[in-house]
Amino acid sequence: MKKRSTVRLSQLLFLFLFLLLFIKTEYRGSDQISVAVNGFFRCNPLVLAGYLFAAKQFTLLLLPGLIMLLFTMVLGRFFCGWICPLGTLLDLLTSRIRKTTPLRFLQGDLKYWLLIPLLSAALFNINLVGLLDPIAILIRALTLSLYPLLGDTISRGWVGLYRVTGDNRDYLAPAYSLFHDHILPFRETLYPLGSISLLLLLLIFFLERYEKRNWCRNLCPLGTLLSLAGRFSLFRRHPLQLCIECRACRETCPSLSSHGIVREGACMRCMECIRNCSFKGSGFYFGMPKLDRPYLPERRLLLGGILSGFFLARLFHFSSPERKTRLLRPPGVRNEGEFLKKCVRCGECMKVCLKSALYPAVLQGGLEGLFTPMLIPRLGYCEYDCTLCGQVCPTAAIPNLPKELKKKEVIGKAVFDKNHCIPFAKRIDCIVCEEHCPIPQKAIRSEIVKAADFNGRITEVKMPYLVDNLCNGCGICENVCPLEGKSGIEVFAVKEKTPLKDEAGTTSPGEADPYR
Repeated sequence: MKKRSTVRLSQLLFLFLFLLLFIKTEYRGSDQISVAVNGFFRCNPLVLAGYLFAAKQFTLLLLPGLIMLLFTMVLGRFFCGWICPLGTLLDLLTSRIRKTTPLRFLQGDLKYWLLIPLLSAALFNINLVGLLDPIAILIRALTLSLYPLLGDTISRGWVGLYRVTGDNRDYLAPAYSLFHDHILPFRETLYPLGSISLLLLLLIFFLERYEKRNWCRNLCPLGTLLSLAGRFSLFRRHPLQLCIECRACRETCPSLSSHGIVREGACMRCMECIRNCSFKGSGFYFGMPKLDRPYLPERRLLLGGILSGFFLARLFHFSSPERKTRLLRPPGVRNEGEFLKKCVRCGECMKVCLKSALYPAVLQGGLEGLFTPMLIPRLGYCEYDCTLCGQVCPTAAIPNLPKELKKKEVIGKAVFDKNHCIPFAKRIDCIVCEEHCPIPQKAIRSEIVKAADFNGRITEVKMPYLVDNLCNGCGICENVCPLEGKSGIEVFAVKEKTPLKDEAGTTSPGEADPYR
């Protein structure tokens, strides 16, 4: 019981840490986020492998992932049994679900047909590991669906409590301040793909009906990668197959094969076999791994997985026409290809976006851009002084830039639609976009122009115009445009995203290139 208690305590501590960091990855009135849930991604060997294969380079940000992989080669697949928050939730929420017959089509080599094509596609410059990474699946479901729903539910509930309590509502103020300032999201936002993210998570929980840790043992790409590394483990279980006395661990061990053999690489070190063994016949000891079986899948599976990854990369490389014009990436993203190689599709940047500008792409960036962040100016804009998205990005797909450098980064360029813009279309003064432009020298200005109105009379109108080399494409002009529906000014993507220069054509003093 002591060993099991230690495992459960570790699971609960890491789950608490995960949820705490998730809540801390939020705007709480400070321009700096000291701790964030991105630490779980930086310790993730699958994220590390996808980054290395796609970007063809190493970053110190993912050094913890390499350390985790080395520890797995010594201690085995302990991450799944002791640390993984999704695995812990599966153990806590589905332990009382009565298991039926395992689904045979999920067993066998299916997990390799998920992992190898994903890594192979990354080799061909399409990094898709974030779509099936368990940490990313959990965080997307929380960020895009459950967390906003929680905030909306509690806010509505508090309104009801205020109505019921009447004159005694002041007693509720401290509790509401605690929730509002430290737990609830600072804004309520509905996200595209939120339902799909939640359904994918619920499907993982549903699979527990058929087999304990069904997702972990048969599908999870991270678990499969760790199981391959875990086969080199020096910390090994004995015996490797069920003993003949009671065979009680068959019902509890998530690593047993259909023949009753403990798959060494797949063993999650959950210690359930020790806890349920009445004869104390099982245990874990340090010893040299046996090299009697190959450590890679069969040749046909390996070659087939690589070939599948090639076709997967070609399929997901489909490009939408809208991508070249209206696909706006977060500030600091200069190269679309490099961004897609590094982005893990975690949704953290969307969660912290101060003005609700970032949303998950559906098909605007093609299939390869699914769940990646894109800026939609009509719904929100990039705050001029905000650098939060770069601070929380786990792989620096969005660079963590100093505030002064971030202000110079070009997201896109604004363009007036003279068929909709009020001064052009109706000959009526409107300088809302100019008033809200955050650039100190004003990228949008106006000039008095004499023009004929619709009755043929000459009148003076303030006509706006754009100073192109000052515009950073933050989107506030499009966001605040008073026209309903289509805005009179729109931000479009640009090919060359060189840092802004002042009107004299020089860059800011001391400006350095933060991209390495």
